[in-house]
Amino acid sequence: MADYPIDKLGGRTPVEAARTPFLDFLAQNGQLGLVRTIPGGFPAGSDVANLTLLGYSPREYYSGRAPLEAASIGIHLNESDWAFRCNFITATEDTLEDFCAGHIKTDEAAIFIKLLNEKLGNDIIQFYTGKSYRHVMVYKGTQKMDARCFPPHDIMGQSIQKHLPKGNGSEILIDLMERSRVYLSNHDINNVRIDLEENPANMIWLWGQGHRPKMPTFKERFHLTGAVITAVDLIKGIACYLGWDIIQVPGATGYLDTNYANKGEYAVKALETHDIVLVHVEAPDEAGHEGNVHEKVLAIEQIDSKIIGPLLEARNRFHELRILVLPDHYTPIVKQTHTPESVPFVAYGTGIEKGIGLPYSETNAQASGLHIKEGHRLIEHLVSGVFR
Repeated sequence: MADYPIDKLGGRTPVEAARTPFLDFLAQNGQLGLVRTIPGGFPAGSDVANLTLLGYSPREYYSGRAPLEAASIGIHLNESDWAFRCNFITATEDTLEDFCAGHIKTDEAAIFIKLLNEKLGNDIIQFYTGKSYRHVMVYKGTQKMDARCFPPHDIMGQSIQKHLPKGNGSEILIDLMERSRVYLSNHDINNVRIDLEENPANMIWLWGQGHRPKMPTFKERFHLTGAVITAVDLIKGIACYLGWDIIQVPGATGYLDTNYANKGEYAVKALETHDIVLVHVEAPDEAGHEGNVHEKVLAIEQIDSKIIGPLLEARNRFHELRILVLPDHYTPIVKQTHTPESVPFVAYGTGIEKGIGLPYSETNAQASGLHIKEGHRLIEHLVSGVFR
């Protein structure tokens, strides 16, 4: 949800423009600061950022995005397997028009995944259905597959040819991507999507590859139990490796239409049986990628009223309660992709001293003077209640 000042909002950021009484209460009565979630040399991705936020230094534990997503949909990876994120995209001649193919529905995508396995799959290449436009391809061959691959959300409106994979295994990846276009372009589902003025899923985009990570569970590291509420496979995959429970919430979509109220309600309930609950909301990120200022402000307001509010109201039900709120990374409206600067966080609750007493915003977090540069230490501050 972090962003830059926007002219359309009178020089304010979406956070500053949004009505967030509960978030401001946390900031005015807790600790406001900055935390670096993207270590130097790493891409500004949700995989790196969320590992950091949960106390796992990417320098030690990061092995790629796709293996995390693979875990969430039950894919067992052998040590030598390569997992790739497989996006359905909309391609127009040489231009990557839409990194999510109009947020294609999962049931439509599942038909395409089945088709790809029939046409492109074999003993060493298999495709697996995830959700919406987010899927997984696993390569079990002997070729080293550490080609440089570009996240599709970083190259919207740009040349496909200039951003095809480069390096080890790139020939295999390019062949799969280009052949997918042949099979998908004239499929009946895409013809209907075009008739309905929806973006077709006429090509796959392979990226985010890696091997199965080796990491201790959260309980082994911190002696605490955890659960996650999210509709995004990446976050579910991290939870699998952490040994956390994944709580299914009706209406959670990973998009702008997610059910915020259910997420808040289920979060309160989950705290009755778990030490830590992570509530992940993708909507502000999606709005940032779409360059949609209105939807980003609305998403932030919904998070405040329907998730943070109910958690604050329920604080007397628990002997001790601490709340940490922050974005995993910036997704500025003007750039429509992720950027790596430190993000504003607020921590409030039992044992946490009051800080500078200002409302939550990027500028006020900067002014606080509290900057946690080793982001994987943030969770230790939350557990201890000490932010100095």
